[in-house]
Amino acid sequence: MEVKKYTLKRTAPAPDADWGDVLDAEQRAVVKAPPGYLLAVAGAGTGKTRALTYRVAHLLAQGTLPERLMLCTFTNRAAREMLRRVEQLSQVKVSRLWAGTFHHVGNRVLRRYAEELGHPVDFSILDRSDSVDLLTRVIADRSTARRQRFPQAGVLIGMISLAANTGRSLADLLGGEYQRFAHHLDEIEAVARAYADRKRRLSVRDFDDLLLGWREALTDHPAVASDLQERFQHVLVDEYQDVNRLQADITDLMAVGHGSLTVVGDDDQSIYAFRGADAQAILTFPERHPTATVYRIQTNYRSTPEILRLATVSVARNHRRHDKTLRPSRDPGTLPVVVAVDDVYQQASFVAQRVLDLHEDEGLALGDMAVLFRAHAHSLELQVELTRCQIPFIVRAGMRFFEQAHIKDALAHLRWLVNPTDELAAMRVLRLQPGIGAATASQLISHVSAQSTELHRALDSALASNIASRGKSRLRGLATFFSSLDDDPGPAVALRAVAAGPYKDLALARYGNAAERLEDLAQLADHAERYEALGPFLSDITLMAGMAAESFGPGDHPDDCLTLSTIHQAKGLEWKAVFVLWLCDGHFPSAPALRDPHGEEEERRLFHVAATRAQDQLTLIHPMFAAQRGLDRVLTRPSRFLTENDLPDLFERWQIELE
Repeated sequence: MEVKKYTLKRTAPAPDADWGDVLDAEQRAVVKAPPGYLLAVAGAGTGKTRALTYRVAHLLAQGTLPERLMLCTFTNRAAREMLRRVEQLSQVKVSRLWAGTFHHVGNRVLRRYAEELGHPVDFSILDRSDSVDLLTRVIADRSTARRQRFPQAGVLIGMISLAANTGRSLADLLGGEYQRFAHHLDEIEAVARAYADRKRRLSVRDFDDLLLGWREALTDHPAVASDLQERFQHVLVDEYQDVNRLQADITDLMAVGHGSLTVVGDDDQSIYAFRGADAQAILTFPERHPTATVYRIQTNYRSTPEILRLATVSVARNHRRHDKTLRPSRDPGTLPVVVAVDDVYQQASFVAQRVLDLHEDEGLALGDMAVLFRAHAHSLELQVELTRCQIPFIVRAGMRFFEQAHIKDALAHLRWLVNPTDELAAMRVLRLQPGIGAATASQLISHVSAQSTELHRALDSALASNIASRGKSRLRGLATFFSSLDDDPGPAVALRAVAAGPYKDLALARYGNAAERLEDLAQLADHAERYEALGPFLSDITLMAGMAAESFGPGDHPDDCLTLSTIHQAKGLEWKAVFVLWLCDGHFPSAPALRDPHGEEEERRLFHVAATRAQDQLTLIHPMFAAQRGLDRVLTRPSRFLTENDLPDLFERWQIELE
């Protein structure tokens, strides 16, 4: 039988345009560049994603079929927005274009070549919660992994993931940032192997497997690699400064043969090393690809010249960077302001009053202002002051200080000490202890509540009773801890005792960012120095948290509210007025970063990101005195990011006066 052929017509792309009315000369050079290895080094606020979007439209206008393009981004939302704009520009349906996050594209690769790679096409994907649940079961099956201080599944997942994405071994990680678990190396490696075996048996993949499998397809399966490299004529990557070692390897391998790889990023905004991002990928791109052309996009459309001058002068002190200078497109404005305040309480008062001044006197919406900080703990006093002043605020991509689990955990210890009949506090403390389940906790609470004696004596008598528990050693430790606090030494001493005693091991085993959480507790203890007794402190904290909760809940905040954010969470955003807190050496830059060979440069990039979030006004604040773990106030040193630049007129200084 004769088979007739039917030709499916393709939508003709829009004619290639010059776009001179919407792109500047540097952006247009990137868009129109011939195929090849291309690195676009684009500074903050210069429209780097815009340039990449127009380049995709240009390639389509040149006749490239959508299915021949691969676009990797860091959020699927960014990919959708870029494709929507590309479709408008090119008049070509882009549904066949492979675009999305690295994990999204990796999933498509593994399913497309499942047979060749020797795994089922219908594998399931584990999200992080699923991965933690599965690894918890693996740990439970191994008696040696159930010991105290063995990392909990959530921490171990982070460790395994960091190793996969950075190319480092577990042994290397345990010799560095996870050194507290070094004595468990053999068992951790055994658990990691058992976890991988369990995933294979269940035909499931976690997010890291999508990338590892993609790289394996390119390195260990020549036929698949050849087909992938021939299928895609152009590979494009946005926010290239944020790629990790694994993602950089994949993009390099995908370009073998056709040699058309376009990456766009800003090395001065590489601030995610703690997640595995590797600034070396963008810094060494020209070395890995000697034929590469480096383009620079340097016209900033966001900030005033004065803000850009400060940000540029500061980051230029870094040695490991691509040379670039941001040029302002806007008219001159006001100088950045440096404010020396007495302490964190005056810092909070100043920010709250200044926010109200800008809002009420200058008509600036609260939503056009943001307060940025290096670490979440730096916002404690400010959150208290904003709540007192009834200034609505949101904490971007995070919880309010007193809503965080580790803060509630620590305060529960104090609540139970003050009131041994507080069953909610008791249950929270007991359920934290390894080996104590809900049933045993309920028995213990009933026993303690029935005793008319100090908490530690009630716990001692519970230990002597018939209550069976694998967690008796933890109970004994709690009894000893509470006995040391019976005389109410004050909330500051009590909080430091919690952080150094019963809670420290739990936090280290439970959280990958345990150090940051313990620092939060230290900051809370410093705040508690103002109180002499536990009762008033706990009452004030509860009332303050309750007032904040009454203002608005998650997803129900006012349309106009101040944004509080860590600088990491603020990347990619902008506000008319920005305040940056705690600009003191040891806080910003942080003390741990200054002990790392490359830490200071990353902290300086973080300062650069903070400064370039501001459009019109930038206020930099440094407390002159700080509490230090129960000692009298100590004099702080202004951040080197404020003192190392000796050029005149970088900023003006404000002095605080009291009425």
